Amino acid sequence: MGAQSGTATERYGEGWLEERKLTARWPWPVTHAVNVVCLLSVFFATWWIFQDPRGIMRLYTPYVGYMYTRWLLIILIWMVYIFQFWPMRRAQLETWHPLVKAMIALPVAVAIMMLVIHGFFQWFLGSLGITYFNPHRTAAFPRMTRFFAEEYAALAILMFAALASWLSPAWVVGMERAPWRNEPQPVQGITILIVTFFLSTVLYFVTMHPHMGILYYPWQQFTAVSPPYWEEFANTVSGNFHISWIMCATVVVWLVETVWERWPFKLIRHAWTRRVVTFFGIVAIAWAFHLFFYFALELYMGPVIRGTRNENAPDWRWLHVGEIMIFFLLPALYLHFYCGNRPTRFSTPVNVALRTLIVAIGGVALMIVYYNISHLALGTQRGVSQPEQFPMIPTIWLINVMLLHHWYMDNWPAWRLTVPRTAEDAAPVRPQIAAVPAE
Repeated sequence: MGAQSGTATERYGEGWLEERKLTARWPWPVTHAVNVVCLLSVFFATWWIFQDPRGIMRLYTPYVGYMYTRWLLIILIWMVYIFQFWPMRRAQLETWHPLVKAMIALPVAVAIMMLVIHGFFQWFLGSLGITYFNPHRTAAFPRMTRFFAEEYAALAILMFAALASWLSPAWVVGMERAPWRNEPQPVQGITILIVTFFLSTVLYFVTMHPHMGILYYPWQQFTAVSPPYWEEFANTVSGNFHISWIMCATVVVWLVETVWERWPFKLIRHAWTRRVVTFFGIVAIAWAFHLFFYFALELYMGPVIRGTRNENAPDWRWLHVGEIMIFFLLPALYLHFYCGNRPTRFSTPVNVALRTLIVAIGGVALMIVYYNISHLALGTQRGVSQPEQFPMIPTIWLINVMLLHHWYMDNWPAWRLTVPRTAEDAAPVRPQIAAVPAE
């Protein structure tokens, strides 16, 4: 659906990801070998330039690098999932070379990211409302170093992005863009953005703001609940308790959208019942993972001991649950983006079960590889519980590379784009948004 321009109707990117056809250039092993080499080459090159502590810009401090990584993710989600490639037109998506599309999309995403981080959060909110968003102001306070001022500000800003990176696609997947799904772009995108941004703000103040209030001495009891309300249940005052379930919800959204094809929620015929059940069903599944992995870690590593550090501390355990979930997101996206969401030959429940098993095996394998080579390949600290070891940063960095590659570059160069010319040609091969019953 496009926006009206005079008497003509401009067609933008709605349905593009469902309608395009991507054909492998070479036999199966060659295509995937080339694809993996290209993805990892871009990942390691950009990681060395921007993030690696041994590299050039060294943004992995770690929170400053995490802030940029997380906000680049949410901006890409906004551009594709909420605004459906607007203002790029369908003809441009069909005819422009993948490199050209990426060279336009990436600078736009980075510019929006910088405006949001440095303009909205640090300058506007940090100067006029909430001081901890502005590292320059908090660094001037007694007993506050420049390093911790920057890290605390980055933590607050990236956690807002974590909430947005869950709620933005969740509104598309769960609520199916309703009640604005029939609005043209950019009206639809702006409306969904405002609503999800508002919800992210509300949730931020009841999940992460109390955490920020106790980072400073004395605790900011007049502006943030101290001690936080979750202390008794979570056995910690740390906001890592919320980071855990928010990361689980973020991953579950994409599991539902990709390898699960919105099953079983799409079986519900009534539109609004389906939407509400899907949206809150994602949250329920996320909480199941949230609690399951926490207690699984307790069985594997022993009981938590409050007051200790690293793997025995409850705050680290909650954080590690979120890190574990991200490892499963990478194989899920690769299976969906580059493997045609296989297997597809059986019934939907069987296909979903087999894909979930593949994702589980892939996530565990990736986790083992990461903790054995990350200190050599990425410059991070060695060990599972090292306080500067944040696997969510490189994994989300690689996810950003994959999203840009799949959404804008049509999996080039290992795949070629075939533009649909008829309704029959437009049958989806890799549905980005699973089909839902009509209202």
